[in-house]
Amino acid sequence: MRKPLALAVYAGLARLLEPAAGAALRRRAARGKEEAGRLAERLGRAGVARPDGTLIWLHGVSVGESVSLLPLVAALADRRPDASLLVTSGTTTAAAVLARRLPPGVIHQYAPIDTPGAAKRFLDHWRPAAGLFVESELWPNLILAAKARGVRLALISARMTERSAAGWARAAGAARAVLGAFDLILPQDAATEHRLRRLGGATGPRLSLKRVGAPLAADPGELARLRAAGGARPVVLAASTHPGEEALIAAAVQASGKDPLLVVAPRHPERGPEVAAVLAQMGFVVARRAEGEALTPQVTAYVADTLGELGLFFRLSDVTVMGGGFADGVGGHNPLEPARLGCAIVTGPAVFNAAELYDELFAEGAAIRAADSAALARHIAGLIEHPTIAARCGEAALAYAERQGRALDEAIPLIEALVA
Repeated sequence: MRKPLALAVYAGLARLLEPAAGAALRRRAARGKEEAGRLAERLGRAGVARPDGTLIWLHGVSVGESVSLLPLVAALADRRPDASLLVTSGTTTAAAVLARRLPPGVIHQYAPIDTPGAAKRFLDHWRPAAGLFVESELWPNLILAAKARGVRLALISARMTERSAAGWARAAGAARAVLGAFDLILPQDAATEHRLRRLGGATGPRLSLKRVGAPLAADPGELARLRAAGGARPVVLAASTHPGEEALIAAAVQASGKDPLLVVAPRHPERGPEVAAVLAQMGFVVARRAEGEALTPQVTAYVADTLGELGLFFRLSDVTVMGGGFADGVGGHNPLEPARLGCAIVTGPAVFNAAELYDELFAEGAAIRAADSAALARHIAGLIEHPTIAARCGEAALAYAERQGRALDEAIPLIEALVA
């Protein structure tokens, strides 16, 4: 079948630019955007040997997508012990999280860049029986090269914004070819399902992996130590925050009049020094976890700038303010991680990336929307002043999260059939 013109041009440009890829990756590594010792993986050169036998490849680009893969990884490891599992990701933060959380024996590699040469080297080495892509990872060269080799492909928990759909619609033939390469497409919501079908994708039942998962782990001893160190103060957690949100949430905490301990866990932990400086300028006494600074009774803001510890801080909190909903263009973050731990959840108004999920939570009294900093201050004060209301919100969130977890059980047979 002849490749659509747009895809032929894309492949040709990628091939022309490929010789410069190494230098571009080294520049990114110098800025901390790539892992310098593993740049060869980004060019399709494997860092480890391929195990014998069947291999299933799963891919999620960043932290959210990679973490959402974990329940699927666990299910496949349980149901297909004969197969090796390879998980690829595209960011250093995702790689660090996966290094902590992947089950023993599961291989992690950085995903190859989407050039013909990198895709060929990657596929030559790993020879996957199936490739399971999560959310919106539509890399034409890699997908079409895998399809040409007979790899069974699935787009799981598929997500496509209206803006992305409009872009693909301008190259309708390319969209049909890329989406047509997938043997299985499981959209995560009704809007995505409609957009994919409009572009020629054949969709199956809905599945949102971000609605599935076990509660985040935490060290009970460390949790007890932090509770003792914080004293009797209520704890407000600002989780997965972005630039500008820390100051807004901190101002709301100050305006609440309840003098809680503020814990800030930035979405990108490397922003710890920046976040600490903002809070100090606002009058908080700040300690940074990444620097080993102690949480004492005098500390009023604790910056949790470490990876893999949100389970600890969700459990510590009396009120959890989810980041991403007050920042321009972010669109909110998945609230199901705190919901699985029965947290009282508050978010900002801009949660378009998880609109359906949040609407369902709001309808069940399992989350609260704050329009601005003043409204957030009122909600923080109310939840601290009335802990029974906070507890009811947390119970509703937990019940909702437990219902979502059953969806993967229904989808697993369809996914498993790709490598039957």
